[in-house]
Amino acid sequence: MINVVRTDSDNQDFIHLVKHLDADLAERDGDDHPFYAQFNKINKIKYAVVAYENSKPVGCGAIKEYTPNTMEIKRMYTLPESRGKGIASKVLTELETWAAELSYEKCILETGKKQPEAIALYKKNGYKPIPNYGQYAGIKNSVCFEKEIK
Repeated sequence: MINVVRTDSDNQDFIHLVKHLDADLAERDGDDHPFYAQFNKINKIKYAVVAYENSKPVGCGAIKEYTPNTMEIKRMYTLPESRGKGIASKVLTELETWAAELSYEKCILETGKKQPEAIALYKKNGYKPIPNYGQYAGIKNSVCFEKEIK
């Protein structure tokens, strides 16, 4: 059974999963990793979720305010052995629900071209490609998406 729990970035299970995410991204991003890593700090994230499968932490994600009406999806990850079970979609749905409860109108996110499974996840869940925003503008290996949640 999958259970998704709301928390914050002080949660030890969230921190543990993000360490796995960072290791995976360092390998995928190669020389580009330091650029992306600077935008992925997790201190003081108020809105994070952890997915548990039979009480074991297997996935996570977070949201943080980008503009007064937009939340940015951050730190999405599922352990490799737990993929293919819909966990990431459950995490994403919980984050969107939370953002809507907080009166945000849309979610945006950035992912890498070297993460085809992430791109597929976001498209499957109704995210539409948008021009790269903020610090990702002009970055050729970044892909940005948005979804209306109001």
